[in-house]
Formats: sequence, C-alpha cells, structure tokens
Amino acid sequence: MSYDAIVLAGGAARRLGGADKPALSVGGRALLDRVLDACPDARATVVVGGRRATARPVRWTREDPPGGGPVAALDAGLRRTTAELVLVLSADLPFLDRETVRALLDAAGADGAMLRDPDGRDQPLVAAYRAEPLRREIALLAAEHGTLTGLPLRALTAELDLARVTSRPLASFDCDTWDDLAAARARIREHGDVLEQWITAVKSELGIDLPVDTKTLLDLARDAAHGVARPAAPLTTFLVGYAAAQAAATGADPAQAVAEASRKAADLALRWADEAAADSAERNGSG
Repeated sequence: MSYDAIVLAGGAARRLGGADKPALSVGGRALLDRVLDACPDARATVVVGGRRATARPVRWTREDPPGGGPVAALDAGLRRTTAELVLVLSADLPFLDRETVRALLDAAGADGAMLRDPDGRDQPLVAAYRAEPLRREIALLAAEHGTLTGLPLRALTAELDLARVTSRPLASFDCDTWDDLAAARARIREHGDVLEQWITAVKSELGIDLPVDTKTLLDLARDAAHGVARPAAPLTTFLVGYAAAQAAATGADPAQAVAEASRKAADLALRWADEAAADSAERNGSG
C-alpha cells in the first residue's frame, strides 16, 4: 500500500527540561531512528523539526513559526506529501513496530485509522489518515481560528471518521519524561525482550531487512560450542550469515538461505561431536 509518512519531531520537550528528545537513545539508537525504522517502505518520509543526522534519508520541514504545536506541524508536513494515505507519528515511540504501522494502514477507512492504547486512549499521533479529509479539516480550522498555532489535535480529529486499532503492548508507549525514558531503557533489556530488541537494532544498524530465526541460530551456536569449542559458536554463525548472503546474491530467498546454511552447519557440528565421542570411546576401550 503506497503511503507517505510524517514524523513530528519539533516539540519543546518541556517535561524533559528542553532536551533534544528525538535524539535521546533507547537501546543505543535515537528515538527518531527507531520510529523511522517502523515505516521503511514509506514512499516519502517528512520529518517536521530541526535537522539532525538520521539512519535513513528523510525530507525536512518546519512549521511557521517554529513551536506552533502539533496541528501546525502536521500541516507543514502534509504540504510536503502527495500520497493519498499519510502515516502520522510522533518521534518518541521507542517500541513502535512495523506490524502496528501495517495494521493502521490496512484499517484506514473513510478518513483513516488511529491507534487506541491498551487503556482505551486514542493516539492521534500514531495514525494513518486519508490526505484529502485531513487537508479539508486543517483548512476549516485555519479559516475558523485564523491560525493553526496552538490548536489541539482533538480539534482536528473530532470531525474525522477514523477506525480504531487496538495497540499491541508498548507500541504506543511514548517518552515524555525522564522516568519514561528510564522505563523504556529498562524494558528493552528485560530477559523476555532483549534478544528480539537487540537483533532488530543490529539489523537496522547494518541495513539488513531479513527475518531472523533466533531459535535456529541459538541451537546452531550451542551445537558448535559443545561439539567443537566455545569460540566456534560466534564464528560459525558469522560464516552462516556470509554463506546466506552469497546465496541471496544469486537470487535465493534470504530466509531460506539462512535456514539451509544453518542446517548444514548444525549437521556438521553434530557429526564433529559424534566423531570426537567415538574416538574418545575407542581410546578408553583400548586402554
């Protein structure tokens, strides 16, 4: 589904003492980059805020005057887009994922779709809007108030017919305070989440878009460590990745290439271990 993305990254962050919130990191990556990673297939991505380094190319704009609030910022971003469907996100969502973005795009009805958090609160800055109804409401607000500066988002969304998508856990979690940031940093390191979060971060850092079968790779690392030697585990998984990349370059499905390379390496590690066990039994028997 073709869409443009608008990320609002120009707030004052008063509850963070005026810190550059989009640049604050969670899991070693800037909040803004984490949000950008959730919408990599946007036809165009417009960030409303001050220019900064980003993990992928974006278009930049600012509301006039700067600091005019979310409706003014959204208007500025919308002026730089042309798609009929526009994804609108705030820049402080450390756990937003591609599945949530896809659910919003798929659910966009007459005027769009908005995320609803687990507590039942609507999240207008995690939403997919139809561009024309959005432009219409912005124009009506500008005519009614003479300005968009300082207007709340609910004034914009009140007249729109928006479907609701129930948020997955943490997808709508935003970092408004230092406590929020600390909670996000702690959550990302929790045992049940840390591997998934780490692999997602590494793939983004390396520019890899590939499903990773964590269980298969961990099983392979275990077999290599136990059947050969402990240092064999990381070296073997590296070689599997290299072999899979070579196979993918010839047109093979990347996920299948990883699975096949992992299977071959795991079988080799098990044969290596069986051979060592047989040799040991033979030596013990001859002694």
